[in-house]
Amino acid sequence: MNIDNFNFNGKKAIVRVDFNVPLDENGHITDDTRIRGALPTLKKILSDGGSLIIMSHMGKPKGKVNPKMSLSQIKDTVAKYLDRPVEFATDCADASEQAAALKPGEVLLLENLRFHPEEEGKPVGIDKADPGYDAAKKEMKTRQAEFAKKLASYADVYVNDAFGTAHRRHASTAVIADYFDADHKMLGYLMEKEVNAVDNILSNIKRPFTAIMGGSKVSTKIGIIENLMDKVDNLILCGGMTYTFAKAQGGKIGLSLCEDDKLELALDIMKKAKEKGVNLVLGTDCIAADAFSNDANTMVCSVMDIPDGWEGLDAGPATREAFVKAILPAKTILWNGPAGVFEFDNFTGGSRAIADAIVEATKNGAFSLIGGGDSVACINKFGLADEVSYVSTGGGALLEAIEGKTLPGIAAIRGDK
Repeated sequence: MNIDNFNFNGKKAIVRVDFNVPLDENGHITDDTRIRGALPTLKKILSDGGSLIIMSHMGKPKGKVNPKMSLSQIKDTVAKYLDRPVEFATDCADASEQAAALKPGEVLLLENLRFHPEEEGKPVGIDKADPGYDAAKKEMKTRQAEFAKKLASYADVYVNDAFGTAHRRHASTAVIADYFDADHKMLGYLMEKEVNAVDNILSNIKRPFTAIMGGSKVSTKIGIIENLMDKVDNLILCGGMTYTFAKAQGGKIGLSLCEDDKLELALDIMKKAKEKGVNLVLGTDCIAADAFSNDANTMVCSVMDIPDGWEGLDAGPATREAFVKAILPAKTILWNGPAGVFEFDNFTGGSRAIADAIVEATKNGAFSLIGGGDSVACINKFGLADEVSYVSTGGGALLEAIEGKTLPGIAAIRGDK
């Protein structure tokens, strides 16, 4: 079932959104992007004449009530964007009467789902090594199903619009779907956009395909790198992982980030790329600094010969040129992870060169997907989010999808196993 061809008139819809927005010390929202992202789905339900029950998590309260993570803090912002009053249920597991009383066009926001351990479905207060862990896990699974059934009882229709949590089999993201018929559960607009963006990257590839993987560790990206190796024409590996590759090849990297236990893995990646005919682009020079600070002294040097006491914090000019050369002709582009410590203004050059090249390629007809927390922060810092094809809200969910993993939140709607 598609949200576009479903008529919500007279129906109660429970919608899983990702309103895990950042708050300041006074409980004020500092970035409401996630709330604005869900508005098309919420407004479609209301404009059809449906009533709306909104549920989300916030933070990691670990199954306990924590006022600092209460969704009551965002109620007024949601009301402002929906242009109508929003009721609040102080306990998401005890909202039957409020849900039943909802009239068409009315809205109910449930309290933080993760105030209940059943949402995540992890046994509480017991270690995996404990002999009673398996029994506790089985009991929690039963409790999770009951919790999901309770949430489902509030509504006629279930809509999942929280791509950021689609990789978790939580009560509200996957288990709840078991309690709705196939034609009464569906993806929201934001979820559909995310799924289509991933499909464009993995299934509807226009060539050349260039993927840019940044970040500090090879180990956290190995699944993605291996899955992409059979798909890409150009693979740029940048950021902190640059220095693991340099050291693996016998380079002298000073104080630069390095995973010493992944040197063989780095060499293996280089070998696989060669065997598969993938153009692997690695840093050749860097901006090195004598301290991890925006105001540090800097020099341009080879990634194979960084002086003692110095560390590579950004891609150098020759490396940037190589990145741009691999990006500009591309027709499909994936960017996950910056090329340097972009949080420091003096070390944004490599990431900026990547971003500018992606924007230019997009103008020339490429499909460009930016995903993963730091890449999104990066493209937003440069003010270029509107000049690429798609900026994902997904984070971990996007990365798992690119790795080729089945996302429980999507499988539960589609009926996949």
